[in-house]
Amino acid sequence: MESGSDSNWLSWFIITAFFIWIGLQGWVELWIIVAIAAWYVGLVYLERIGTLDNWNATRVLGIILMIRTGKGKVALEQISRPRKFWRIYGEISIWICFIVMLGVVLLLFLAAISTALYPSNQEVLPARDILLIPGVTSFVPFWWPFIALIIALVIHEYSHGIQARAHGMQIRSFGLLLAGAIPVGAFAEPEYDEMYIAPRRERMRLYAAGPSINLLCTWIVLILLSATASGFAVEHSGVHASAIIKETGAEDAGLKPYETITHIDGIIVNDREAFLDLMENYSANDIAIFSVIPRSGDTQSQPRDIEVTFTDKWDYYMDICIENPECSEEEFEIQLENMNIAKGDAFLGVSGLSGNTIAAERWSIIFSEEYTIGEKTVWMIFAPILSMGIPISLDGHTMVLEERAMLTAGDGIIASTIGTDGMLAIFDLWFWLLWINFLLGFANLIPMIPFDGGHLVKDGTHSLLRRIMRKSDPIKIENYSSILSSYSSLLVLLILAIPIIIPRLYI
Repeated sequence: MESGSDSNWLSWFIITAFFIWIGLQGWVELWIIVAIAAWYVGLVYLERIGTLDNWNATRVLGIILMIRTGKGKVALEQISRPRKFWRIYGEISIWICFIVMLGVVLLLFLAAISTALYPSNQEVLPARDILLIPGVTSFVPFWWPFIALIIALVIHEYSHGIQARAHGMQIRSFGLLLAGAIPVGAFAEPEYDEMYIAPRRERMRLYAAGPSINLLCTWIVLILLSATASGFAVEHSGVHASAIIKETGAEDAGLKPYETITHIDGIIVNDREAFLDLMENYSANDIAIFSVIPRSGDTQSQPRDIEVTFTDKWDYYMDICIENPECSEEEFEIQLENMNIAKGDAFLGVSGLSGNTIAAERWSIIFSEEYTIGEKTVWMIFAPILSMGIPISLDGHTMVLEERAMLTAGDGIIASTIGTDGMLAIFDLWFWLLWINFLLGFANLIPMIPFDGGHLVKDGTHSLLRRIMRKSDPIKIENYSSILSSYSSLLVLLILAIPIIIPRLYI
């Protein structure tokens, strides 16, 4: 980059950083701006003294360091030798990517509509949370997501390289794109002349290979995650509640959230089903003795027996309806009857009641005998999508911490060898590999250049126009496809911007 461009970029950066800090104070900490500025100055200095050239590295977009390496090319040649297999895989990848892309567009469109209709109801995320950077985003910790991001980026770009070699295109180098210590991308650098003159179908296979391999890895890792989750056990069998309802028997007896209920009147409670079965033996105003173990880390409580007087479940729900002006008591009574809730049913007064193995059970479904093949298949399809919200709701954790503390390593050979801490570490690694791979594959299918989805749309549009306009000039078709691709990218950019910008106008 020329010095004049450097000066212009630096001036733009300083002005932008100033307004970000003044106008958005509280969203972006000052240390982030200082770190970016220091990184930029350091790159410019290393570039001018020739160090970056010695490292076979290049500074791009001002603050991004492109580090190249020739390592991996021999292995790439070996892996890509079954050319026919990889070409078939590339063709399947195109269809997978376009199907998923429809889902991406639908979700973005629904998010934009929801924001436009109800802007004041939308949560305004801090700027650092929009970036999804390990260690910077509040709900993305550093180490496991950082490792997972590097693995996912390497897999993504290596898959591009395999497709390039499978179609006879040469790969000049591999590498990472770094912004400070954070990997923000990876690349397989092809011989661009070969890529430019390659048939569009072959280029589409190359573009589709990256997102498709990330999505494939998502489900492979999901199986590994489920296998790991099935290897957990609990030190104390029983049930616990995530919250205690006020003015009920549970609160009056002193039961606390995440305390383990092991017995009711001396009868063992192994899981949630056993608890519910026992509760059918009681009615409102009955008294029972609960044996309770305090949650892990609670040094102020001891295992104890508490006396619980059950309240009326019917009355509890009807009181909620009475307090709601929009609730029809007659209709609500019918709903309670359909839920098999009758007058006089015993009510403990807890919410979020679960067995103590729930933190592992949520993920061990694939290896559980309690579910049918159809149920497991449906769960596998939607589990990656549902996993996206877990770190957000749990402040960067993969499990509810109180439920995580209940888990121990099971009796399996691996579990007993590496212990509870080792099992939890492996679980965290699998989870973040799943999370990052799905996010990377999903995001790369946004139909906007420079994402892989944008290139797929551009080449796909050209192929479609060529079939429709068979007698037209190829240059005209090329111009039309470029125009359509540009406008579609602008439209997608607008859709992406709506959920980010509009809620901030209502703060």
